[in-house]
Amino acid sequence: MYALAELERRDDRPVEDQVVQLSGVTWADYERFLEIRGERSVPRLTYLEGVLEIMSPSRDHEQIKSLLGCLFEAFCLETGVRFVPLGSWTLKEKKEERGAEPDECYVLGDEPDKATRPDIAIEVVWTSGRLDKLEIYRKLGVREVWYWKKGRLTPHALRGEHYQEITRSELVPDLDLELLVSFLDRPTAYDAIQDFRKALAARR
Repeated sequence: MYALAELERRDDRPVEDQVVQLSGVTWADYERFLEIRGERSVPRLTYLEGVLEIMSPSRDHEQIKSLLGCLFEAFCLETGVRFVPLGSWTLKEKKEERGAEPDECYVLGDEPDKATRPDIAIEVVWTSGRLDKLEIYRKLGVREVWYWKKGRLTPHALRGEHYQEITRSELVPDLDLELLVSFLDRPTAYDAIQDFRKALAARR
């Protein structure tokens, strides 16, 4: 895994994730692409008002998003936050001409079956120049979107029709996001989770 300093300095020009954008794509075309792909999680399909983005994430992209998810879940287990992980749940709204699949997403609380949208979506920006996911999620009603980019995890909260960048999550306010990402440089997920759990225990 990369050292944290390497992540902060990393050039995110489009060289690793494979990204293709198609214009003039109808909603019916988008749904056909989803049907052809089936239940697989890749490639990820993002749709915004006639533009379809097809993205095959690199190994590094997938490793970071999975480790972020593991660490978040470890925090929830350590602090008693009820959650359901839903991975790259396909979210779409025909009327708004929007569709997206998060890198990771979660429903929080005691009644996850009633949720029609995740409470938290996590997006890893490993390659720049992609569609604006916030523009999509704001019409889909996702309460918080956490963007990871160059070693930082920045939460955005939905305020009416727009997202506002915030300093820490309002849904899990006890989570120190800076602390969480500091464990991304561990050699394995086991090491990252164990070290994070020790850090959480030391703060009690």
